[in-house]
Amino acid sequence: MTITMRILQQFDVRKEKEFLDLERQFAALERSRPDLPQGRRMKPISGSEPCNTLIWEAVFPSLDAAKQALNTFSGDAAHEELFAKQVAFFQSVKIEFYENLEP
Repeated sequence: MTITMRILQQFDVRKEKEFLDLERQFAALERSRPDLPQGRRMKPISGSEPCNTLIWEAVFPSLDAAKQALNTFSGDAAHEELFAKQVAFFQSVKIEFYENLEP
């Protein structure tokens, strides 16, 4: 069984450009560093989350591996540097874990 982890970050809509500029830097950091979890980013057009939400998701082999990914983010200096710039734009953050029923 694999696990999908989703991080939902609702941001100040007035700072969308700045928030998404920083998010592009996070994506570039992930691409340049295979030791970091590689996620997919989405922004709602229509759905249960407001349009000023960034959704990062990735699939992991287990719940422990997904939780370890969170520790990898918080223990990485380059990630923390970007996070310190972006956190001022957050309105809320949720982390969700889903059991994938199909391989």
